[in-house]
Order: sequence, then C-alpha cells, then structure tokens
Amino acid sequence: MGKPTGFIDYKREEAKERDHLTRINDWGEYQGRLTDEQLKTEGARCMNCSIPFCHTGIDINNQVSGCPLNNLIPEWNDLVYKERFEEALDRLLMTNNFPEFTGRVCPAPCEGACTASIHDDAVGIKSIERAIIDRGFEEGYIKARIPKQRTGKKVAIIGSGPSGLSAADELNQQGHSVTIFEKANRPGGLLMYGIPTMKLDKDIVSRRIDLLKEEGIKFRLNTEVGQDVLPEDLKRDFDSIIVCTGAESPRDLNIQGRKLKGIHFAMDYLTEQTQSYLDGSDATLTAKGKNVVVIGGGDTGADCVATAIRQGAKNVRQLAITPAFPKSRATGNDWPSYPNVFREDYAHKEAKIIFNREIREFLTETHAFIDNGEGHVQALFTRKIEEISTKEGVLYEKVHRGDDVIPADLVILAIGFVGPTTSLLERFGVTVQNNRIQADYKDFRTNVKDVFAAGDARRGPSLIVWAIQEGREVAKAVHHYLQTKKETQYA
Repeated sequence: MGKPTGFIDYKREEAKERDHLTRINDWGEYQGRLTDEQLKTEGARCMNCSIPFCHTGIDINNQVSGCPLNNLIPEWNDLVYKERFEEALDRLLMTNNFPEFTGRVCPAPCEGACTASIHDDAVGIKSIERAIIDRGFEEGYIKARIPKQRTGKKVAIIGSGPSGLSAADELNQQGHSVTIFEKANRPGGLLMYGIPTMKLDKDIVSRRIDLLKEEGIKFRLNTEVGQDVLPEDLKRDFDSIIVCTGAESPRDLNIQGRKLKGIHFAMDYLTEQTQSYLDGSDATLTAKGKNVVVIGGGDTGADCVATAIRQGAKNVRQLAITPAFPKSRATGNDWPSYPNVFREDYAHKEAKIIFNREIREFLTETHAFIDNGEGHVQALFTRKIEEISTKEGVLYEKVHRGDDVIPADLVILAIGFVGPTTSLLERFGVTVQNNRIQADYKDFRTNVKDVFAAGDARRGPSLIVWAIQEGREVAKAVHHYLQTKKETQYA
C-alpha cells in the first residue's frame, strides 16, 4: 500500500453532513463528500491485509460479512491514496455497476469486515466509493458504452430496481437487446420511489437511467406485466425473461383496529412523498401537524421518521419490538461478522435536535389501534416486553405495568416485507415457496421454460448490494443459456 503505517497514523475521516436545522427544510441529500485530502487519508488507512475480508461477501449467522459484489476495495483504496482516480474508477466498475447508489445507501457490510475495525474505526470504504464514482461523472470518465455487435437475441426484464438494472446492463454489454418493463411512471424501482431523496437524489438515478438508454436498453414504463402486457406475449416475443419484481408485499400487523384510517405501509408513504416531490405537487398523505408513530426499527422506519420531520410532523415516535443493540460488539458478534451495534441514523440525529429526546422506544409491542369514534386512529395501546433467552431460543414476555397509550394521528408500518406479489407469478406459472420464487442460485432458472428470477423476488428481502450481485449473476446465466439455446446470429 502507499502508506504502510496509515492505519496507525490517521483517524477515520467522515464526510461532512449538512446542518441539521437547515436540511430538514428541504429534500436535498443530507450528506456531503470527502475532500481530496480526506480521501487520500482514508485510502492510506487501508492495511493491505493478507486476507481482505472487506470483499469476501460471506454469510455469518445469517448476515453478510464483507461485500457480496467482491469489490476490489484494497486496490482502489491504494489508487485513491496515490491520486490515480481514473484507475480507481476502473477497478470499482469491474465489480459494481452502480457505485453511485451503493456509495449512498448501502449499509456497508464491507466496513464491518474491515481488519482495521478490530481495534479501531473501519476504513471509510463507502465514502471513498461514492467519491470515486461522483468524480468519474464530473470529470467525464463515465461515457456510454454502446455494444459494437448485437446477437439478435431479445431479453425482457420485469422490474427496474437494482437487480433488473444490473442484469440489463450486463446483458446489453453482451450484445443482447434488452427491454425493461416497469409498472411505475419512472424507472428505478426502489431506487426511485422507495428511498427518500435526502438519501439518494433522484437526479442521480435519472443520470444512470439516461446512460443505460443511450447504451441501447429500452424502458417500457406504465406497463404492468399481467395487465398491460401478458406473460404469453413476452414468452412469444422474447428469447428469455427475467423476473426482478422485488419483495413488494409488506408485512402487516393484524391486530385490533388495523382497518382504521390513518394506518399506512411505509412504502406507500415514502412513494407518495417522492412522487409528489418529483411532480411538484402537494402530498396527499402527509404528516404535517400530526402525531406520527412509526412501527419498525429498521432503515425504512428511519426514512419514514426523516420524511415525517420534513413534512412538519407535530411529534414522531418510533417503536421497535426488539431490544436496542449494545454500543460495542456483543459476545457471539465477533469480527468479521456484521457489527450489530447501536447506531444513530441521520433521521434520529435530526429528531433528537427537533424534539430534544431519543424518539426510539425498544422492546415495545403494539397491541391495538384505538378508534377516535369516527373510524380514524387516535392512539396505540402498547405493552413493554422483555427478552428472555431459553434453550429453545429467544422469547419475549410482557413486563408488569408496562402498558401505555400513545397518541397517533398517523401510523406508519415499517416492519419489513414478505415477498413478491403473487398474481403475476401465478400468471407465469412459476413455483413459489416460502414467499420466494424457486430458482437456484447460479442457475436462476424457474420451473417455466425461458423464465429466470433474481433479486429480492428470488432470495427474499435483502440489501441493494445483493440485488446488484444477483442481477450480474443472472445475466451470466441467461447469456450462457442464450448461447447454448441456439446458435447465435450476429446482426
């Protein structure tokens, strides 16, 4: 590496965030970028490990350790330190189709597996990744790669989220003609509508989509397969089909009062806000002046908190049924497994400043929704629980005198996703088991001829890096299939 003692000499550099009280008044990205000097320092902190766990992408205790994309992290860290940014970009794009997305919204399992993090802060891999790709666009290194030859084979991809886009990118570069079918009015799937603009500016998404179009990929928007176009038509008109519809079905909370007005799924809430922002209209579903309760302690819940704050919520609380993570790795959560430690997300920092308190409440179970007498929710009845470890596993039991009534005019359910919507899959006739399309990894074939599946629809709800990785891998499988299916004819 450029500086062998860098991990000793330097402390971790963090990208500067915009002022909290300023950023909550707009929808701009909250986080800035490392300066060139900071980049050089962070690159120098990479240890040149004999085994770089940061890019292994292995499962430990059902959580990924390291990058599933197997990014060549030590290589581009060293190149950044040496200020060879174009070469660093080349290394980055060898394994990651869309680092401008992962560098903003990925939870960075690579950093959890960084060797420096055993006794110190991890290298700021995610910040370096974002800086490399942003600089690549700004300095004109990123240009359209238009295939010189076409194979004459046509591939249909259903869904324009990260797995669909990465599969399309890879197959297009192999010379196949790719058409993406997207039911929304804008492409990008989760990237466009599921992630708020303050985490991922939609101009960043549109910039990549425009590049993919220039390279030859076609997008058919406002087109829902199964309604606007039939599966039989796709099977007739395309040589192969890839289902990348994601895990859209949200997990529900079927308790007393669930049918009351004012209770919404997180994705409906976030999509409505992003749609209104992009259209320049007022959101119909808004937190303005309301007592908001977000049920669910994950990243999506945090995004709902940040959205409610920007909409002008009167008060926000976030409830989690799980306990708070410890401040440092607990026994059994040893390196290089993903560090399950207590974190303060951007939304929680904002909420603490606005409401002068920690808004998260852990080990809290919502037992019922309370009617205001007119069919609208007015409060939640909750119970405190405690976590008990047994030989059979972890159990949760009610705490004596732990009941509470929490005022709520708007309730957001952010408790995860079950799997893909089944109506389309039934029309295709693909086998679904445990809420996942049955298609083996590396092969990705479903039980239906010419139909493949990848991303969250196949593996279940997961990270953006897994979605991109699955898109890349299914593209390899489809390319091989098309080559062996019939002799390739070049146009």
